[in-house]
Amino acid sequence: MLRRAAATAVVLAGALAPAAHADGGGGVCEGAGMDVTVCASDDTTAPGSPGAEGTGTKPARAGGKKPTPPPCTYTKLTPQPPKNNLGWEGHTAKDGAVYQVNCPDSGRVGVTFVPNGTAGPAAPTIDPELVARRAVDSMRLVGPKVASPRAAGRYVVGMPMWMWVTRSTSSYGPASAKATAGGVTVTAAAHVSTIRWDMGDGTTVTCNGPGTPYTPDQGKTLSPDCGHRYVRSAADQPDGRYKGTATATWTVTWTAPALNDGGEFTETRQTAFTAAVGEVQVLN
Repeated sequence: MLRRAAATAVVLAGALAPAAHADGGGGVCEGAGMDVTVCASDDTTAPGSPGAEGTGTKPARAGGKKPTPPPCTYTKLTPQPPKNNLGWEGHTAKDGAVYQVNCPDSGRVGVTFVPNGTAGPAAPTIDPELVARRAVDSMRLVGPKVASPRAAGRYVVGMPMWMWVTRSTSSYGPASAKATAGGVTVTAAAHVSTIRWDMGDGTTVTCNGPGTPYTPDQGKTLSPDCGHRYVRSAADQPDGRYKGTATATWTVTWTAPALNDGGEFTETRQTAFTAAVGEVQVLN
């Protein structure tokens, strides 16, 4: 697996810039569901940015010129790093060698171990992380499916609000896909790691899971894992509602077995919600 440039006695130059997306021609090859092989071209035009629930990325275009793929260079280190270097991944010189990996297009710089008997990936090749991002595009990930707060609900100042989402493959995961471009095949897996709730009243709540659905027997108890308490009514808000957003952070892990490479990155998807919050009027 790729090791970032922080290993002992090996200093690799290069900034870790955000990786670009790989978008382009081709289409979806044979396969169904979320385990799909995408015939991605080597076009590096950025797809549409993540949006609200139901907003997918741009569909692949048919035809068109395929430009030269953005290269990654795998260079065998000479001399080889010390045996305590992370690039060895627990192996020794008897097992193989450590290569420097440099992907200028995405800014990935690091080292990876290549076993003996494997055709060393010394020649330039397309950046596998870009192929992984193309695989993520095929998953059609969307924003959280907000179950609570409900648009038709009525909430009270000072009362605990339970927030939760409905889980599905495209809105919460796990989802997986494969993509091939420039002779490189990458498998990517994605799942929601956190959901950040902007409640519309100036506060935010970050939840590490989908939240727990509320049931009447819970009474006035607080949510065990994802809740909020409004301290003022939404009377001064448009339509008497707080307007909030639920932003899911998707963690994506990917592997390119033929290159003995792999990594991780995150993407976000967002969904808007509203909450009508009022005060209880007590009559004497």
